[in-house]
Amino acid sequence: MAESEVAIIKTSAGEMVIEFWPDVAPKTVENFKTLARKGFYDGTCFHRIVKGFMVQGGDPLTKDPAAESRWGTGDPGYKVNAEFNDRSHLRGVISMARAQDPNSAGSQFFICLAEARFLDRQYTAFGKLRQGDDVLEKIGDTPTQRSGGGEKSRPTVRVNVESIKIVPAA
Repeated sequence: MAESEVAIIKTSAGEMVIEFWPDVAPKTVENFKTLARKGFYDGTCFHRIVKGFMVQGGDPLTKDPAAESRWGTGDPGYKVNAEFNDRSHLRGVISMARAQDPNSAGSQFFICLAEARFLDRQYTAFGKLRQGDDVLEKIGDTPTQRSGGGEKSRPTVRVNVESIKIVPAA
């Protein structure tokens, strides 16, 4: 049963466990689980870290260091419609990253490092951290640099997503 599953995100900084909110974002949760089960996220990295705000990952292009100039633009080859809901973007909440079009999410996600209620009802929140707040903190503290003249959010050290496994909740 969907409600009884969690995601174990194994990173080079440690493990985080995410519980899902299928009651408010059923298609988003299903998409994330499907991609994780296929190994889609394995070998990607957190390519964007904004101190005190969020860490972002899920871009398949991050598997290839030579594609770094395009990191942040990759997707699974399709888009998922937004499922805006009343869950607030608080520390530990996982939500779908997207472009300007609300229905442009695919595989990229972010995990909030702090309260970010200004994102509420504009991004699809679909779960929250159950374990691994120390790991989230460690990832959020990764040194960053400017990338391509943009914001100072590119980690100077690669934070790998070794795997994301969908398992029964303990």
